[in-house]
Amino acid sequence: MNQYSTLASDFYVNMNLNTEMPLPNARETVLDFFGRVQKSFPSMRNFYTRENGDFVLEEDKDQPAYRWVSMETRRICSGFVNPDDCDAAEEQHRLILDLVPYMLSVSPLDCEALDYTIGFDFAYRGNHDALVARALGTCAAFEGLMDVDGARVLNYEPSLTISLEDSCRLQARLFVESRTNAYHVRQNEFPEEMISVYFTVRQYGSMEHSASFADRLHQLRVRSEDLMDRVVIDQVLVPLGQAIAAS
Repeated sequence: MNQYSTLASDFYVNMNLNTEMPLPNARETVLDFFGRVQKSFPSMRNFYTRENGDFVLEEDKDQPAYRWVSMETRRICSGFVNPDDCDAAEEQHRLILDLVPYMLSVSPLDCEALDYTIGFDFAYRGNHDALVARALGTCAAFEGLMDVDGARVLNYEPSLTISLEDSCRLQARLFVESRTNAYHVRQNEFPEEMISVYFTVRQYGSMEHSASFADRLHQLRVRSEDLMDRVVIDQVLVPLGQAIAAS
């Protein structure tokens, strides 16, 4: 069992490679790329084009765990929802990153940013923003607003980005996303939706000529898992889970 599988309703491990130049979108190039991905993961047989022109290849999404890959104008994305272990997700991401230099002509010079993201979804029927504020707390400057007579929290989505080195090219971002809106609060009717927590470690900027995208992603994963173990799990994920269980 994955170390993260018991922390939330669902979790996922994603990779995003953002490029400075537009990616090729010729029919043959796109189909060759996704065909090569499908060769390694035959169960990824659902291929389609979104209305905005993005290309997507994915497994059936009605199963507990599934893979997906997408190609946008200037971004390649790869995701694995509820993998058995993070090694399986990294194997998929490494394949994509090994393919893009020679199939999509993406070089380390063309890298705008490379992301390694671990996301968690918590199913909850209620005011997401109020629950997040209660579980994670607010800064002292905001506490007075919370205590105003009749006040109900409408929007509270804490986000923090930190630099992990002096150059500020290596960063980590923690973001909590709620899905409650003013209509839900006004009617006091809340559908069961997901509270999402995203933790991303990102490398900004072009890489050295001899750099490997896949090796750099592994370095991001190592930093991510270290911070997850030291901070994010106990101070963010566990309190959210406990607050939902107690509601």
